[in-house]
Amino acid sequence: MEFALSLAIGIALLTLGGETLIRGAIAASRRIGVSPLLTGLVIVGFGTSSPELVVSIDAALNAQPDLAVGNIVGSNIGNILLILGLCAVITPMTVQPQALRRDGLVVVIASALFIVLALSGALGRGDALIFLVGLAAYLVWAYRSESRQHIPAGDMHAAEAEEMTALPRSWLTIGLAILFGLGLLIGGSRLLLHGAIGIAEAMGVPETVIGLTLVAVGTSLPEMAVSVIAALRRHADVAVGNILGSNIFNVLGILGISAILQPLPMAERILVFDQWVMLGSAVVLMGFLYTGLRLSRVEGAILLGSYGVYVWLSFVTF
Repeated sequence: MEFALSLAIGIALLTLGGETLIRGAIAASRRIGVSPLLTGLVIVGFGTSSPELVVSIDAALNAQPDLAVGNIVGSNIGNILLILGLCAVITPMTVQPQALRRDGLVVVIASALFIVLALSGALGRGDALIFLVGLAAYLVWAYRSESRQHIPAGDMHAAEAEEMTALPRSWLTIGLAILFGLGLLIGGSRLLLHGAIGIAEAMGVPETVIGLTLVAVGTSLPEMAVSVIAALRRHADVAVGNILGSNIFNVLGILGISAILQPLPMAERILVFDQWVMLGSAVVLMGFLYTGLRLSRVEGAILLGSYGVYVWLSFVTF
């Protein structure tokens, strides 16, 4: 009970901390004149992934690489199979061809790059630099393509920044919001990891399994909230764009930063099983989306069912 409560409080603090940090960062970007497009693309993109970022960095620095890597791989799997599957069951998901050709392609490439770099059995600082250079190249490509031509993805990123209300106005309150958000993220991360490790020990399962499932779903709650709300409002392109962007930031950004701080050895089960599920999920999603530029309810149900099978295999087989 103690560990479950710690996990739940940690998730709540991570969600609140991420929201507070985003609002402070957006307010700061407006004060210094950053465009809504760039704010939405970078700040909101990183902000919704901030729980994964803090948890993975915390786990890496505390010599818990299985949780650090499992959190990211599990989040990417859950984002596609669980969150997009759920959203498509709520309402069929349409996608803009321009965003699919860029973001969808980068998701598949990032997943494949992870597999290639993980072949050595660990992600070192050289691998981390490759990830971070790849993220920088993606951001430059995305910003240029969306600012030079009128495409819906650019409108989406700008709207993400413009829709944020109740922002702090003075530099003092902006600074306090950023610091408070970071504090909540750090505190929530500690509680979540404490609860996750305790649950793993109590259940007699490896930390990797908990990282790939409980921790991954917990840190993905901001993405789930944004995507489900977008689906309920029939803004399917926002839901799909949010998930594709999150998966790109997770692999290229968060693993890149984590591995820079501390080299990350790979758990055997991730090399044998989970990394292939991550890549396969991305490829299947692209296949579904390319056929008619939409994700139907039947396809969403297939994704959801696949996630159930994945979780079952995680606890039974491994």
